[in-house]
Amino acid sequence: MSLLVTLAADGLVAILLVATIVSSMKLSRRIVQLKGDEAALRQTIGDLMVATASAERAIAGLRNTLDECDRTLAERLGTAERYAADIAAQVEAGEGVIARIGAIVTQMRGAAPRPAAPEPAPTRPALHVASEAPVSDGPNGERLGAAAAAALAMTERALHRVRSRAA
Repeated sequence: MSLLVTLAADGLVAILLVATIVSSMKLSRRIVQLKGDEAALRQTIGDLMVATASAERAIAGLRNTLDECDRTLAERLGTAERYAADIAAQVEAGEGVIARIGAIVTQMRGAAPRPAAPEPAPTRPALHVASEAPVSDGPNGERLGAAAAAALAMTERALHRVRSRAA
């Protein structure tokens, strides 16, 4: 019987040895798989670190851009406020001028005598102003001559209107 016990013990050891080898192979595969996962995880962590660094640089750039836009917008708003104040002052001055012109027109309408019947105006020779004023040859000379000619034409048109109203 001792032979049978020895054989049974050897068989049991052999079975346990096979079971140990099988479980060792399974553990070896899992260790290899975990090492592969570890390498992938390390790669992922490295990629995340690079992405984080890029995001931080982008955020810093966006903050700089935002600060610059804020300064530019503040400058433009200041300029717009100055223009608005200038325009408001000019509108106010224009309204003052219009009010003075309206007062003058109202005064002139009230003070102007109205004839009962229009009388024919005596015929007078046309008023001619010497259109050839001495003009220098400088760059402003031509402008002065043109201004004088325009003034003469305006005077003649005004005289013609006065005569036609009187007639």
